[in-house]
Amino acid sequence: MALRFVVAFLATAALISCAPVSAQVVKVDGGLVHGKSFEGGGIMFRGIPFAAPPLEELRWKAPQPVIPWRGVRDSLEQPPSCVQNDQGWNHGDYVIGREDCLTLDVRTPSMTGKLPVLVWIHGGSNRAGGPNDIVLSDVGKQVVLVGVRYRLGIFGFLSHRKLSAEQGGSSGNYALMDQIAALQWVQRNIAKFGGDPAHVTIAGESAGSQDVSLMLAAPAAASLFQQAVMESGTPGFGVPFRTLTDAERIGDQADALLGAGGDIGKMRKMSVPALLAVDLKLHDHALESDAMVWLRTTVDGKVFPADPRTLLEKAPAKAVLLGNNRVEFGVERPHRDPLIAKAFGPREAEARAFYHADQPDPPADPRLGTLDDQIGTDIIFRCPTEKMAQILSAKSAPVWRYEFDAAPGGDKTSHAAEIQYAFGDAKFGKGESLKPFWLNFIQFGNPNGLDYVPWPRFTPAAPAHVLFSDAGIAQLGALRPEICSLLDRI
Repeated sequence: MALRFVVAFLATAALISCAPVSAQVVKVDGGLVHGKSFEGGGIMFRGIPFAAPPLEELRWKAPQPVIPWRGVRDSLEQPPSCVQNDQGWNHGDYVIGREDCLTLDVRTPSMTGKLPVLVWIHGGSNRAGGPNDIVLSDVGKQVVLVGVRYRLGIFGFLSHRKLSAEQGGSSGNYALMDQIAALQWVQRNIAKFGGDPAHVTIAGESAGSQDVSLMLAAPAAASLFQQAVMESGTPGFGVPFRTLTDAERIGDQADALLGAGGDIGKMRKMSVPALLAVDLKLHDHALESDAMVWLRTTVDGKVFPADPRTLLEKAPAKAVLLGNNRVEFGVERPHRDPLIAKAFGPREAEARAFYHADQPDPPADPRLGTLDDQIGTDIIFRCPTEKMAQILSAKSAPVWRYEFDAAPGGDKTSHAAEIQYAFGDAKFGKGESLKPFWLNFIQFGNPNGLDYVPWPRFTPAAPAHVLFSDAGIAQLGALRPEICSLLDRI
């Protein structure tokens, strides 16, 4: 273990061990909040507003300052999630969904000192989910943990011609503005919870990982955090960025389905159920699946004055830990050929030859899955993540790349499979876990430093990655270069 890691680790441990854990009252933007001792350790503050409720005239506007309250605001047992359609897996968040949802949770092991801060941006296709699972994880015993709620789906991403006219020529991406507002809140307030505003890591999975990558690109977020963790998500998920004009056409669809006649004031008065119903009917011609309609990033001219790739190339270099699972999502067979054609463009023939797409499908690979699993994971996750690592490391940013390949009973991985190993108690191999690597990165800016297999940095000259699997931890080179070299997308 490197000496600087030993000293920092012991100092952090001593700080936590002697810190008081009784309930506290803290003054934050807007007023006083009251925390409560958390049975998993430390103090929990749930449902702290970081912006005004985005209701009525504030629907589809940038987040506004918190409305002050009187007295002491108690920590909620369960704050409302943002409104969303019920997709089954998110039923718990659907049931407690409210449009008044711009709050965050803070869990701290110590109200004093300067502990590293982890801000979690949840996944769910940018149209579902909430931060509850990570906020309650035991990672909060060692760092100050912040879980953010942001507007979802049509409420968080809708562009519309009248909104663009009203808002200086841009519209959409309100959810990303929410996330920036939450990070600004962290900078102003987290020191009162024992957190260090100069040591903030943002992290997310799936759509949350995409949003983290977009925070790396957004100029307004550049000074609000120091490093990032990206699990299975990139700025575009391998899909070209959406122009504002195309985004406004989706707004036209919503307007027509709602019968609003181009009146944005009328749309602001529409009921939540009506808007959620329309959200399920919106179509993007560039996508093979409209389930990804809010995962196609809009270059709005405000949050993104240029496309995210251009902005990433110019953004400040930051330490990043990023990766994917061996199997994420497969492509549905009818969409296979169109997806290959759109993704690889002039190199489609080479991609089809690699996949032997004109021949009968081979038997499923025991680790990579079926051919459709491989195509979906390559195009949407594995290759865009590899390209993202190349772009970030080209600026001499410290980048660590991984692939995760473990599941209970020796089964194949799936989307989000790594979360329980990084933030929960799940083990792979001979009792190994992702958690020590993640915590080391969050605390010290480097996943190395303890008695583990060394994790080499990813560089343009040596695109290394670590494979975490039931066989152990292996140092390897570029991921699937035969196919990923053909795909120039993030």
